[in-house]
Amino acid sequence: MLGVVDAFILPPPMAVLQAFCSDFTLLMGHSVSTLMQAFIGLSISIVAGYVAAVCMDRFDYWRKALYPMLILSQTVPYIAIAPLLVLWLGYGMAPKIVLVSLTCFFPIAVNVYDGIRGIHREYIDELSVMGGSYMEGLRFVKLPLSLPGFFSALKIATTYSFVGAVIAEWIGGTRGLGVYMTRVRRTFEFDKMFAVILLISLISLGLMGVVKFMEKRLTKDVI
Repeated sequence: MLGVVDAFILPPPMAVLQAFCSDFTLLMGHSVSTLMQAFIGLSISIVAGYVAAVCMDRFDYWRKALYPMLILSQTVPYIAIAPLLVLWLGYGMAPKIVLVSLTCFFPIAVNVYDGIRGIHREYIDELSVMGGSYMEGLRFVKLPLSLPGFFSALKIATTYSFVGAVIAEWIGGTRGLGVYMTRVRRTFEFDKMFAVILLISLISLGLMGVVKFMEKRLTKDVI
């Protein structure tokens, strides 16, 4: 707009908005595919993360075996294994879902585990005195009181899931915002690239708002 930077390199805001509006229907179609992959991958990571957290809490040898592996897994850039996932699983949704699940698994598992371990011991002791089993303690004490930690992780994982799905689509596919970004990049339509970035930001903010709403509704009665 001021002529300091060429529009080819950094499109002006109006050009980005025009690209966003002109391709809005197409962007919405691609975003549905990306959101589906992100949702499935996030759901898998939540289930797997809870199972891992409960196993580490219940069995000491599981904690000693899994916790170091969880930490070590964060030293591996997941984008580096994306081509391998495509090689093993093809160009469909499977490699994207696996990559999203791997990306979101760590914050879910670690935060839920820390939330469970951080519960005051007196709550567990009171239940034990009344003859409660481990599963009853898990259901009535540990899981409800670990919800704040879970939602802290979910805020991170939700953003990771959507952005991770977009990045996974760069490797290959037929639909999705990542595929759309790859196509417009090859034709040097950088205004459309920034339009996708704008859409990703808006969707991420929307997903964060949904998580915060769920957190307020589900944790209002937690001690």
